[in-house]
Amino acid sequence: MSDEARDIVDWAHFEKSRAELGSGFIRILSYFKEDGVKSIAQIEQAMHDQNATALVLPAHTLKGESRQLGAEPVAKIAELIESTARLCVETHRFPDELVPEVVQLRALFNQTVELFEKATNPLVQRTAPTGFGRKINNQGFGRI
Repeated sequence: MSDEARDIVDWAHFEKSRAELGSGFIRILSYFKEDGVKSIAQIEQAMHDQNATALVLPAHTLKGESRQLGAEPVAKIAELIESTARLCVETHRFPDELVPEVVQLRALFNQTVELFEKATNPLVQRTAPTGFGRKINNQGFGRI
């Protein structure tokens, strides 16, 4: 696994969620993909429309779903968008300073989804980690 993949997804959290959700995990992952695409489109539209109020809910939704699956970098950007937008609603101004984060959000989300798909698609060839502390052979298979 590349360093970039480790920086984008907290794999320990991802696997914990996967274990806890069991058979419902794939369904939750599909909701993340669908809702994420919608949330990002809503965030981008709100930026285009200069509507700070319309930024809050999709950023909040994306933040929560991202944290549930270990996509912390996406969650952090969504949280920044949400909190900044809330403050701007209270102060009656538009958060122009969020443009770089909104632009970055789509690319980061797409990278995250791609990594999730690689981790969950049974057709993707995976290589087992090797090295210190990892048993390489299958000597114990079938033993009681």
